[in-house]
Amino acid sequence: MSDFSIADHVVIQRIFYPMTNVIQNYAWGSPSSFGLLFGTPNPSGEPQAEIWMGAHPNGCSTVMSNNQETKLSSLISQDSSLFLSESIANRFGELPYLFKVLAAEKALSVQVHPNKQQAEQGYALEEQRGVPQTAANRNYKDANHKPELVYALTDYTAMNGFRPISDILEHFMFLDIAELNSLVNDLSGDPTPNGLSVFFSGLLSLQGEQKEAALMKLLMKTQRADGPVCALIAELEQQYPGDVGLFTPLLLNVVTLQPGQAMYLDAETPHAYIKGTGLEIMANSDNVLRAGLTPKFMDVNELVSCTHFDEKPADHLLLAPTAINGVLEYPIPVDDFNFAIVQHSQQRQIKTKGAEILLPLDEAMTLSHQSGETCVINKGHSVFVPAYADNYTIHCSGRVARAYS
Repeated sequence: MSDFSIADHVVIQRIFYPMTNVIQNYAWGSPSSFGLLFGTPNPSGEPQAEIWMGAHPNGCSTVMSNNQETKLSSLISQDSSLFLSESIANRFGELPYLFKVLAAEKALSVQVHPNKQQAEQGYALEEQRGVPQTAANRNYKDANHKPELVYALTDYTAMNGFRPISDILEHFMFLDIAELNSLVNDLSGDPTPNGLSVFFSGLLSLQGEQKEAALMKLLMKTQRADGPVCALIAELEQQYPGDVGLFTPLLLNVVTLQPGQAMYLDAETPHAYIKGTGLEIMANSDNVLRAGLTPKFMDVNELVSCTHFDEKPADHLLLAPTAINGVLEYPIPVDDFNFAIVQHSQQRQIKTKGAEILLPLDEAMTLSHQSGETCVINKGHSVFVPAYADNYTIHCSGRVARAYS
């Protein structure tokens, strides 16, 4: 392809940038899921937890530029207005999202992500106090929020948001654990978000013999009872014995997404991924406040201050897309990112307004551009399309996941 210029002064060498992505080998990952779905090699048999597609410093994708392997972040920084669009560059200064494939064989920690204002304040305060970025007790790694969308590739079990307080009370009254009676009675007397805040904080703050006795009685009761929640607690106990997070399935909605279903995870909302493989797109942040199912640091006071204690109806958990001409667009209430599933494309033209990452899920896809450039991307691989592409044509008989801004 010959070079061409944009704005009469910048020479562009290519439109499509196939990506080489970092695989994160976290202990909770699956050694087989990426291989089964995409043919991803795993000769060492390690748990493969996440494929990161983006420009995050902890796992930046690389692309070829001027015949050299280059970090995507470095490519974008050459001219962020050109690669991201002027408006996105001015607002965010970087690629504003991180796109992942996530495979959970074991449960991830129960966690809450702060909203934008909380992240900015918390980050500034820890910087002022001189808390090292790598410190185990560091809460805020950056000043950004972390809204997320997850799209299931397999059955995908997760927890998301608080159950109705009446259900929570029913669960804990059934357990009748003496060590928790005071907390349960207080919530019964104040079944409000404030009462739930006190209950949640008290539960996560259990220590010593009180915690051990409460957990022992939880397991004894649930082992004698039937139902998916009891089975989940038993499964989690094998992964995180002695962890106060074993109570969380009694407080949070448990949902299993079917392949092709999606769910949005708000800031200030406790959630956890339990098992399954899916796509995840999020704002470019690493801020996590933990609430159990983890050996890592838990700052209960900070967690509670960043948690919304409203009930989340179970029938509001799934995110219904809008279908337009074979494209499923998912309504996302933040402007850091957008997500769509492009289905069965026969020379479909896509208009770009910002930087995009495309990931074919079922079959290889072919991209073409009016400049004459074409590009073939195999399933499970991804490609970066800069804002200056303006538009491109996609041909694929299967689904293509589109992350864009």
